[in-house]
Amino acid sequence: MHRLNAWFRRHPLVVDSAWAVLLFLFCLLGYASGEHVETLLLGAVMAGLMVFRRRYPDLTTVAAVGLGLSQLAAHVDPNTESVGYLLFAYTGAAFGSPWVSRLAFTVGLAAGPLTVARFGVSSESTSTPERVFLAVLMSTPFVLCWAWGRLTRVRRAYLVELEDRAARLERERDAQAKVAVAAERARIARELHDVVAHNVSVMIVQADGAAYVLDNSPQQAKEALSTIASTGRQALVEMRRLLGVLRTTDTTDEYVPQPGVAELPELLDQVRVAGLPVEYAATGDVQELPRGVELTVYRIVQEALTNVRKHGGPDARASVSVDFRDRELEVLIEDDGRGSTAEQLTAGGPDGQGHGLIGMRERVGMVSGSLDVGPRPGGGFRIRAVLPFKTTK
Repeated sequence: MHRLNAWFRRHPLVVDSAWAVLLFLFCLLGYASGEHVETLLLGAVMAGLMVFRRRYPDLTTVAAVGLGLSQLAAHVDPNTESVGYLLFAYTGAAFGSPWVSRLAFTVGLAAGPLTVARFGVSSESTSTPERVFLAVLMSTPFVLCWAWGRLTRVRRAYLVELEDRAARLERERDAQAKVAVAAERARIARELHDVVAHNVSVMIVQADGAAYVLDNSPQQAKEALSTIASTGRQALVEMRRLLGVLRTTDTTDEYVPQPGVAELPELLDQVRVAGLPVEYAATGDVQELPRGVELTVYRIVQEALTNVRKHGGPDARASVSVDFRDRELEVLIEDDGRGSTAEQLTAGGPDGQGHGLIGMRERVGMVSGSLDVGPRPGGGFRIRAVLPFKTTK
């Protein structure tokens, strides 16, 4: 039934044509029973107007009004074709322009008095109250049909508004989904970069060292290979945890790597084993930090030391300091290596191809912090990040 109704709504011409044929058949039956030929002609014209009433509501409604006035002027008695006038009172209100709707209402109100005045009994045999009652009774169907048409118009406008609102909400939902997907991809890309770049750089340094001392110091080569294996296993564990985000949406916190300030000594030991001397200092009262700030601190230090190993030179040294303040945390990473030029920083990294500094800025921006990156006045490179957080005191 629902499909049938939907089909009828999509093909209004078929429905109107069926009603027009039905009206004309009734007019034919009336003509066969002895009605005048004028009734048959009026029925044919009315049926033709009914076929196109929804395609041309203004034109057909005005034509129906003209047909009714012509019938009054020609003194043709109303018969079966008069049902069509009710339909056009509805059509003008439901589909016509505002002025056509007002015309249909006015003519509908006047239909009763005009009919009584033109075709009613004489005033000598009928009292005035009876004539007024008869006029109101004959106008009532026209007014009801007009009111039904107005209700249909309001309902149709309401449905159109609902459909438009649903379409807007769907577009907004799609846009939000795209933004969420882009943000998630960027977050995963940052995590992958931090995990892979740090661990792989450690493995490369150890592999180069092992190859250099393999013949002269097999024990050192063995230690380097052991470091490579442990670093690879650690990278594999973090990669598995991170890629778990792509497989589930209910247990994200279990899979996302969440190292923080407490894990910095372990990270620095790993860097020292890789051959980069690093000093570490933590000042201020240690406070509990939000998880986002914790991860940001760890990743900034990790990325900064990775860049020092890559581009600082063989004799570079680095220092890391973390200063806990009342409402913010300052992280400072400095080295005395070769540093970087402004053009290389603009390109995205000292090699002109990396995304480490871009990832740092994105991470710091996500926690509403500030990042200062650039060469040191005395040589080397300096990274300073200030990360605000709510005090727990």
